[in-house]
Amino acid sequence: MKIERLIAIIIILLQNKKVTAAMLAQKFNVSKRTIYRDLNDLTLAGIPIISNTGSNGGIMMDENYKLDKTLFTKKELQAIFTGLLSLDSIAADNRYQQIMDKFLSDKHGIYADQHILIDLSSHYKNTLAPKIELIRKAIETSCVIGFDYCGSKGEHQVQLNPYLIVFQWSSWYVLGYEAAAEQFKLFKLNRLWNLKLSEQPFELMDIPQEKLAFNTYFTDTIHAVIHFNKNVKYRVIEEYGIDSCTELNDHLLRFEFDFTNKEYLLEWVLSFHDQAELIEPAEYRQELKARALALYNKYFE
Repeated sequence: MKIERLIAIIIILLQNKKVTAAMLAQKFNVSKRTIYRDLNDLTLAGIPIISNTGSNGGIMMDENYKLDKTLFTKKELQAIFTGLLSLDSIAADNRYQQIMDKFLSDKHGIYADQHILIDLSSHYKNTLAPKIELIRKAIETSCVIGFDYCGSKGEHQVQLNPYLIVFQWSSWYVLGYEAAAEQFKLFKLNRLWNLKLSEQPFELMDIPQEKLAFNTYFTDTIHAVIHFNKNVKYRVIEEYGIDSCTELNDHLLRFEFDFTNKEYLLEWVLSFHDQAELIEPAEYRQELKARALALYNKYFE
């Protein structure tokens, strides 16, 4: 366990300009005395760690230091690089590239044997990266952020104490405590704008474990049964997997899935035009018919 902690301390020091012994002790659930012994061992091993005392003191790594690649196997380095490259795809600066540079100067062998490439930026990198960067700063400084938000109940302004940036369900979110609602809430980054970082600090709280189970944010389930023309089978499989549908005959597929948002379900069915028919819930069929008629009337009357 100690060697793993020593390597983890090196990684943390490479990622952060300055940390404190108290922060490291809390992270690894050990005493500050243990951390100081670890730092001494690293220094004796030739790791250039700088420690300053005083009000502005802290622990830092010599900025020119690069990790000895013999500390990791090639597969371990590939896993680390995969993670860093994925984060680099949504970074507003080159911090993750700098971390990679600190591992070793010659990365060509690692890049050549990479089997996985993850791009987290989607189509919204130009707007997404600045949001993530500002929220990251707010989390690091424990400062309140404000933004306008458009949700299912309309538009409203939000003041939030941000805790986590979350990538889930192929989208980016910020998890934070909204004082006005007196609860932790999840906000989708693509739905917020006019994001501002205030100088107002907030006091950190423990995040309830149930709030970290992100699937619980969508508790209302709608069991849908839809018949699809086989012409759109590729899209159904792409979005929900091969196990979501079965063949009814040579022309039709039966699709079953539990949705958490009625509006999304109806819009998704309509996006297939005449290639899809909603079977269940039966009460939604009339609403779909009304929407289809409204669309028809808009263009043909």
